[in-house]
This record gives sequence, C-alpha cells and structure tokens, in this order.
Amino acid sequence: MKIAILSRAPHSYSTQRLRAAAEQRGHRVKVLNTLRFAVDLTGPEPDLNYRGRPLSTYDAILPRIGNSITYFGTAVVRQFEQMDVFTPNTSNGISNARDKLRATQILSRHGIGMPATAFVRNRADVRPAIERVGGAPVVIKLLEGTQGIGVILAPQAKVAEAIIETLHSTNQNVLIQQFISESRGRDIRALVVGDRVVAAMRRTAEGDEFRSNVHRGGSVEAVSLTPEYERAAVRSAQIMGLRVAGVDMLEGNDGPLVMEVNSSPGLEGIERATTLDVAGAIIDYIAHEVAFPDIDVRQRLAVSTGYGVAELVVHAGADIVGKTLGESGILDRDITVLTLNRGTTVIPNPRARQDLQAEDRLLCFGKMDEMRSMTLRRRRRASVRRLPKGAADAAQGVTSAPTLER
Repeated sequence: MKIAILSRAPHSYSTQRLRAAAEQRGHRVKVLNTLRFAVDLTGPEPDLNYRGRPLSTYDAILPRIGNSITYFGTAVVRQFEQMDVFTPNTSNGISNARDKLRATQILSRHGIGMPATAFVRNRADVRPAIERVGGAPVVIKLLEGTQGIGVILAPQAKVAEAIIETLHSTNQNVLIQQFISESRGRDIRALVVGDRVVAAMRRTAEGDEFRSNVHRGGSVEAVSLTPEYERAAVRSAQIMGLRVAGVDMLEGNDGPLVMEVNSSPGLEGIERATTLDVAGAIIDYIAHEVAFPDIDVRQRLAVSTGYGVAELVVHAGADIVGKTLGESGILDRDITVLTLNRGTTVIPNPRARQDLQAEDRLLCFGKMDEMRSMTLRRRRRASVRRLPKGAADAAQGVTSAPTLER
C-alpha cells in the first residue's frame, strides 16, 4: 500500500510514529506538506499537483489538518475523495469536527449526551442563555479555540456577561456551556479507530486549573472504559464522519458527556500513558479498509433526475405504526430503505418483516415524488406563471429602498 500523510509538521511525534508504523508493516509512505498541493480542475478528471508537478498515485491518505489551514486542507482532502483515494477522515467530517457549534448541533440531533450548551449573539439573550444551561458558573468557549485556549470559566453571571460582551465586541463567536462540577478538572480522551476504542486515558488538571489539556500541564493515566463510555465515543466519531478521532468526554453523574471530537488527535500523550501502539492500529485499519473509500452518498445517489435521498419519519398516529415494513406498502413503491433509525439504534438494510414504531426514521433512496407522497398529499407540479403587468418595472423602481424584516 502506498500512503501519504498530509502534515505540515513532519518531525512531530504523531507524524513520525505514523510513518514508522507504516514502514514497519511494509507500506510505502510519504509525508506531504498540505500547503504544497494545488487542486487541478482543468482536465476531464479531478487531479492534484504537488510542488508544481502532477501527483503520483496513492492508495490512501491520512490527513493531519491543522486549525489554521482547515479550509485549504479540507479542499485537498475533498479532491482526493473525488479521485477515489481512501481517507479514514473525510473532508466533511474534518469540517464538522473543527466547528464546535456545528459539531454540537450534529451530536445533539443524534441524542449524544453533552453539557447543556447555548449560542447567542444579541446582548439581551445572554442572561437567559446562562440560565438555560443551569446558571453560573458557566464555561465560555471560543469556537476557534484549541488545546484549551479560549476556554474560560466564569464564576458569576455578571462576569460571564461581561466576558461575552467583550468577546462579541471583537467579533468573536462563543458558546455558553454548563459547568460540570462533578468532573473536578478531569476528562477522558478515547482514541477511536474504525468501530472501536483502541486506547483511552484520563487527563487531570493541575492545581486549581479546570482545563485538563496536557498542553495546560495536565497529567495523564491509562483507563479502561465501561461499555457505556466506549459506545458514546464510537457513536460520536461515526456521527461526525470520522474513522480516526479523539473523543473527549466528561464523567457526569448520569454518564459520559461528550465535549469534543478531534479529527487530528495527538498520539504522544495517549501512547505514553497506555504503552499501546495506537499509530499501528491506525495504519492497520487503513490497510484493511483501503479498498472501500468513503463516498458522498447523497452526491452519488442524487445524480438521476427525479431521484434522491430523504428521511421519512413515522409519526405517532400514522396508520403504518405497528405494521411491518412489508405491510406498510413502502417497499411496493420506487423506494429503497437504507437504514432504520430508532432512538440511538441503527438497523441497516431493514427487511420486510421489520416492525415499525412511532418516531422511527427511515433513510431512503428513491423517486422523490413517491417519498413526498408518503408525508404530504400529492400535488401537481406548479407551473411557472407570468409576471403581472408592470411588476418588473415596479420592482426595479424600489430596489434602492430599504427593506424591513417582519
């Protein structure tokens, strides 16, 4: 296998370990500076240049995209995806994980336990947001912060308001998050590879510091996770579209609370704490999966006119509740059910005998008109009407006038 590690830090611990692990297994590996790529869209097929020359063929890439080059780095990864080169972390997954707000929105949609979080911009909305997350003390997070930088503990509501107002005045976006006091300056980093946790460590903050990041002086120790914590870590990584990820969790009174999913986790701390070959596990996973690169399902399936991907929700009271998928009549239409989501359980390729319950969500591919008819009454396609006489002239005459939102 020929693999490229995309990294601007060829001498860092993580890059060196990944390179050594690949070479020990007989793979050919190169470390390529992400910023030296050029996306080539001039030919009939997607291509890449590196240092001004056409890029040679690779079987897989391992992106190590830093925060400062997220946009360009994900563009490069996306081009590799268009070239059908395997990557354990897709461009979309990296982008989702890098944006703290977007990541929180996605994880909350799938029922992942997290500290209560709010995002506001207007000054008048700050105090109600603080109350909604449980009141002071609260944690204030910059959306662009990393390694504990830009994370502030505000002990009182007035202090939190002042901090948020100051940050907003400098055009910074912040999250307001519940402070989990029972975590006591500790968190867990689980390293997910594929569909399992290959290593985990507990990080403990130093002294009165509430941030447990190693970069802030925190100490680490190996830890064995309970099945509940392992499930939370693996599900979070998979939901984000990442096959290699560091999942940070707080130990709440009611179970794991996911704080962040990192798409380029450092390996030094966790390998030294656990004495496990995490880099080797990552390379082994890539070698096992290289023939099956992730694809953008919606992009591939929505290219036929009239067909697409949609999610059908089985609402309480619907006449198909309690019936099987075969009895519902869905399979008799031009619709294929890809997955059935029930709470936190995902049933792939559900069979005709699968029962349907209220609030089940069916991810389907098929004729869009058929899927619309499952939720709305069939409507005739509206024809495009002619503009009323003089409407265009009247609109042109008021284009410079201010508009008011209702």
